[in-house]
Amino acid sequence: MKKKNPAILLLCLSAFIMMLFTACSAQTISTKKLRDIDFTVVDEDDIPEALEEMIDEKEDKPFKLTYADNGDLYIAVGYGEQPATGYSIQVKELYESENAIYIHTNLIGPAKDEKIIERETKAYIVIKTEFIDKNVVFQ
Repeated sequence: MKKKNPAILLLCLSAFIMMLFTACSAQTISTKKLRDIDFTVVDEDDIPEALEEMIDEKEDKPFKLTYADNGDLYIAVGYGEQPATGYSIQVKELYESENAIYIHTNLIGPAKDEKIIERETKAYIVIKTEFIDKNVVFQ
């Protein structure tokens, strides 16, 4: 009869206990919309200075930022450098779920009949809404 290795038994027992506790702590994350959130698009001159500095550091590449100030929540989404003028950003959805705030944006290229200038531009949008103490999920 072979002797059982105590290290292997201990390893198996540890793995079983970890699986047991991991299964018990699983959470359901609900993305179901509770309500739409009202927002305003922030004019470049009205962006808080600290947020503007963060955007300046990142605007060459795509970025996603949040910033809270005086009871307001600012959400910034950037699409990086674009080859010409005429790009805009659409906020398709901004809503609150039980666990988070969800934002979905789209980059829209210049219209076919729009006069564009071929030079690099940086496409980003900053929106302002009420402060809600939840994580922001970018879609």
